[in-house]
Amino acid sequence: MARNLVNRYVWLVDTINRYGRITLNELMEAWLRSDISEGKPLPRRTFFHYRDGIEEMFDINIVCDRSTFEYYIDSSGGESNARLQSWLVDSVSISDMLRNAHGVNDRIMLENVPSARKRLPVIIDAMKQNHRISFSYKSYTRSRPTNDILLEPYFVKIFKQLWYVIGYNVKDKVIKTYSLDRMSYLNMLPDVFTMPDGINPSEFFKDCFGIITNQNEPKRIVLRVEPTQAKYFRALPLHSSQQEEIHDNYSIFTYRMRITYDLKEELMSHGASIEVVEPKELKTLIRTELERALDNYR
Repeated sequence: MARNLVNRYVWLVDTINRYGRITLNELMEAWLRSDISEGKPLPRRTFFHYRDGIEEMFDINIVCDRSTFEYYIDSSGGESNARLQSWLVDSVSISDMLRNAHGVNDRIMLENVPSARKRLPVIIDAMKQNHRISFSYKSYTRSRPTNDILLEPYFVKIFKQLWYVIGYNVKDKVIKTYSLDRMSYLNMLPDVFTMPDGINPSEFFKDCFGIITNQNEPKRIVLRVEPTQAKYFRALPLHSSQQEEIHDNYSIFTYRMRITYDLKEELMSHGASIEVVEPKELKTLIRTELERALDNYR
């Protein structure tokens, strides 16, 4: 019953979001047309109960416009909150779908992703209360772990299926990024910190691809991309600044981003299907990496 209830929550959110604005009568008609109803109508009282449940589970507020009696999803929380809500709904929906995949479980292939389930709740709790955290960290570039790192956690981010926490390293007096899968002995401390004015994740990563940032000035980055690869770039843009000029046998994609390690690695992963047109420093950086890689096969 609980699983079926979550499915109904997800259906309501998806439907209202798809329509943008919808009256209760229109929603009830859509409900009856769907398989989720099992042929049974959606009573007004049940809808209001579901609306309360959706707000409690997903922090999504379904609002009624009293002038038109249309329902819509409140987006006043901003773009970041909207992305989080969408991600939550998608995750719950897919998780429930996989649980119901009886008989074809052995035909569903999932990636082995390091779990952040134990550490993420501690960090989020510390963020909510503005408490410092301490932990040991096993960096891939060091032979021994660094113990007793003291961090003021500002925000968390997921990138390439790994969770990261970004915050102020008290000892080093600089903002750093740590992967949750490399942490151990994580604890929330009683020490309270004050979140700096003007710092937010959207601004912090605005000019960057990935999880690594720097203080370099953003550059105009131009890529020449083969037609097939261009389709992937359209479906999943590298960055919000992405613009495209379509030509007969290629596309030109233009961005405004900082040159970072993550960006370099991403561009190299596409091999010969893309070419960096500018800036010159990025062309040189990638050419040097490719020449070093080629040396391994001589």
